[in-house]
Amino acid sequence: MSLDSIDRVAVLGAGNMGHGITEVTAMAGYDVTMRDIKDEFVEDGYESIAWSLEKLEEKDLIDETADEVLSRIETTTDLEAAVSDADLVIEAAPENLDLKHDIFSDLEAYCDEETLLATNTSSLPISDIAEAVDTPERVLGLHFFNPPVKMDLVEVIYGQDTSDEAAEAGYEWVESIDKTPIYVRKDVRGFVVNTIVGPFGGEPAFMVSEGEATIREADATMAHERGYPMGPFELADLTGIDVGYHVRKEGGSPIPPITEEKVEAEELGQKTGKGFYDYEDGDGADYQPDDVDDFDWLRVEARMINRAAFLVGEGVATPEEVDTGVQLGLGFPEGICRRADKIGLDRVLEKLETLYEETGSDRFEPHPYLTELVEEAGEGFYEYDGDDGGLDSYHDLNATLEDGVLRVELDRPSRMNALSGDLLEEIDDLFSSVDTDEVRCAVIEGAGDRAFSAGADISGFSGVEPTDLMDVTPAFETVNDFPRPVVAKVDGYCLGAGLELALACDLRLATERSEFGAPEINLGLIPGGGGTQRLLRVLGETRAKEMVFRGEHIDADRAEDWGLINRSVDREKFDETVDEFVDDLRNGPPIGLEVAKKVMNEGEDASLEAALTMESQGFGLLTSTDDVLEGTMAFAEDREPEFEGE
Repeated sequence: MSLDSIDRVAVLGAGNMGHGITEVTAMAGYDVTMRDIKDEFVEDGYESIAWSLEKLEEKDLIDETADEVLSRIETTTDLEAAVSDADLVIEAAPENLDLKHDIFSDLEAYCDEETLLATNTSSLPISDIAEAVDTPERVLGLHFFNPPVKMDLVEVIYGQDTSDEAAEAGYEWVESIDKTPIYVRKDVRGFVVNTIVGPFGGEPAFMVSEGEATIREADATMAHERGYPMGPFELADLTGIDVGYHVRKEGGSPIPPITEEKVEAEELGQKTGKGFYDYEDGDGADYQPDDVDDFDWLRVEARMINRAAFLVGEGVATPEEVDTGVQLGLGFPEGICRRADKIGLDRVLEKLETLYEETGSDRFEPHPYLTELVEEAGEGFYEYDGDDGGLDSYHDLNATLEDGVLRVELDRPSRMNALSGDLLEEIDDLFSSVDTDEVRCAVIEGAGDRAFSAGADISGFSGVEPTDLMDVTPAFETVNDFPRPVVAKVDGYCLGAGLELALACDLRLATERSEFGAPEINLGLIPGGGGTQRLLRVLGETRAKEMVFRGEHIDADRAEDWGLINRSVDREKFDETVDEFVDDLRNGPPIGLEVAKKVMNEGEDASLEAALTMESQGFGLLTSTDDVLEGTMAFAEDREPEFEGE
């Protein structure tokens, strides 16, 4: 059982999740059969797929025509016909255990014994579903998020008897359809994402019920001060207040009184016109930054962090998987484990212990793993060796220095390496504090395989005054002024602030699939990290204004033709090409390169006469260095020079 054995997929269910999973499967090149119990359900699902693909084609977001993708989709109401030739079956039927048992019993009868059997359940235990078959080792959860076409995350869930082979095959298949999988290694209720989001909505509801906060205070604080994509009450109205109510009821969790009141009054959110906000006669979720008050956000986040400690401590998921899950599945501005480490686990533990002592509620009982991290490890969910400013002391970037090359990786792949305020501060700190005597050149790249950086993480600047944002972060200038050559290694999207970071580098190399753009104008903004000025100097007025005014992407070949990048390279030859540039820079004369960079950067803004004077002064300075003597001797002796930077 492996990815290589998966050629044909069957999806059982043509509703929102079923037709969405069918669409992304076909888009990835697989033949897929979508089955439902009635022709009208199948037809509605197929029409939804066709409409979606047409929109994607119109926006140039797929590499082939809608008709070509549709040609790989078959539909039927016959279960046996749908699954008999399938290598992977994904059940996406309603959340009814008896119904799922019936389906999986039939699957065992109709499918080959090697067929991988998956369920898209969001609430039922995988182990309970697998009880219907004699081969539970091949049953796993593949939990997509709605809508599957847009949402990148898929939870790959072990049931009690799921084999590693089956889980690994499912994980690899998710990667093959260009989604991001995370393992859920134990069959816990809520899996990873819903385990974390429970307290996000539940605890503010308890606080409002107890008269300790207002709905607007809670939403404004969590959205505008803490950077979440929306407040907890707005989120409940969007998803349906009854949904959270039933999840808590089925799980035996306490239900906030205000939630119970809304369900009893049938005020369930946007779908009924009224919930925590009024969408018929009112303005909906109309909270503003001015509504931020003394709402106790730490009480909410402490509970989410405690749930993360449960997931990690019980071996359900790693901190990296938890953080990827909440960022991709919930749109959180950063991982909850990363945020916990920044807050300080000792502070979180103290908050929980105080609340537990005051209320006696199990909601606040600290998980033993959280206590262990504080009392024994004294660190956090992640290891931070060298918090004195060493290369390994950063949260959102990885930095190594070897053989004179400072390699810097923007490490936010789940956010397409979007530049948050924290990440920009880390870039600034690294390039300001690293011992340049040990560095010959630097290389900046993005983690993952999708982006160098897709731009600024707007959510990371929540609560910041506009006047503060006018004082642009110094990170771009610090990279620009770094006394050693800096190479931007671009593979994928390089947009907005990501493009500005690349422009602050001295050389830019990119794969042919990369895309460049300054899309800020589409948000009513302009580039704010030096983009307008550096683009003018690199491209000239005509092309710079085209990029800024139109806000459109250009491909790597055009970027090379325009002079925005030095090379556009086939991906298979990319690392080799970058290494060639790096070798030249690493083996070049450090002082000569430093002076050349300084003269060229400063001369760009000076008159020609002043720039030539700077050049002459630089030339004169270099003639007295040992490196010039070494270079001259090496040339005369027909050998490679060995520059020492002296």
